[in-house]
Amino acid sequence: MDPNVTDLIHDFPLIFRIHKNGKIERYSVTHFVPPSHDPTTDVESKDVVISPEKPISARLFLPKNATPNRKLPLFIYIHGGGFSIESAFSPTYHNYLNTLVAEAKAIAMSIEYRLAPEHAIPACYDDCWEAIKWVELHVSGQGLDPWLNEFANFDRVFLAGDSAGANIAHNMAIRAGLGESCSGIKIDGLILVHPFFGNDEPDKLWSFICPETIGLTDPRLNPAADLDSLLKLGCNKVLVCTAAKDFLRGRGLHYYETVKKINWKGEIEILDIEEEGHVFHLFNPTSENAVLLMKKIVDFMNYCGD
Repeated sequence: MDPNVTDLIHDFPLIFRIHKNGKIERYSVTHFVPPSHDPTTDVESKDVVISPEKPISARLFLPKNATPNRKLPLFIYIHGGGFSIESAFSPTYHNYLNTLVAEAKAIAMSIEYRLAPEHAIPACYDDCWEAIKWVELHVSGQGLDPWLNEFANFDRVFLAGDSAGANIAHNMAIRAGLGESCSGIKIDGLILVHPFFGNDEPDKLWSFICPETIGLTDPRLNPAADLDSLLKLGCNKVLVCTAAKDFLRGRGLHYYETVKKINWKGEIEILDIEEEGHVFHLFNPTSENAVLLMKKIVDFMNYCGD
């Protein structure tokens, strides 16, 4: 038998495994691409450091023909990967944000947060909240980054993410709604693509990377478990995107139905795409359904601006 298998103490297939000696081995290697001018979309990107100590960083994206006299919506994106893999700097997310920024004519920030299991939850939540607070420093026009100072419309901020990133985005909107200072920016919309909200069975990965969890009723994993917090969701509109063959679809639908039912002050809508699986749009971004999903997100952002 392979000694690399027999010395395992934890194994989360497709994500990571841990050996007896403490070595953490991820099943897939994340590759990185530098920021650049994308010739296909004419989008420019650059990297910024938010906290060198932790570290927290982000990639900013600016569309073609941006001008300071016409402020752009700000799209804050949080990547997926089970809280444990992937990166804002991977080809997958770099290319996706290039396309989205070009289509939406928005400025975007894709957050590079610390990953589990090296950094247990709530590190990812705290990192993304710190990134949002860093954005808030630019409202006066005197922040550290000139793109945000000159081009971002802080009355039209969107939080978005896929899978675990959608979970984090939701929890950021909850923090904003519960009064954790975010007064300088207005979260207009929340976009949750194939959100990781668990299911009705104990989630072994979640329990391992979030040792302080209370289990199935932890509202960070299962938002419907805390209706009082859900009522305070700190945005105006929510778009939930699900896929018929996604193993996480059930909780995404339940999230939509619950928010609809509790008379939350804002508006919520859903897009449920047939014949597709989890984050299909990242694996096949030019497919008919991926284009449909992109169009829905862009239309949602434009609708929020009306």
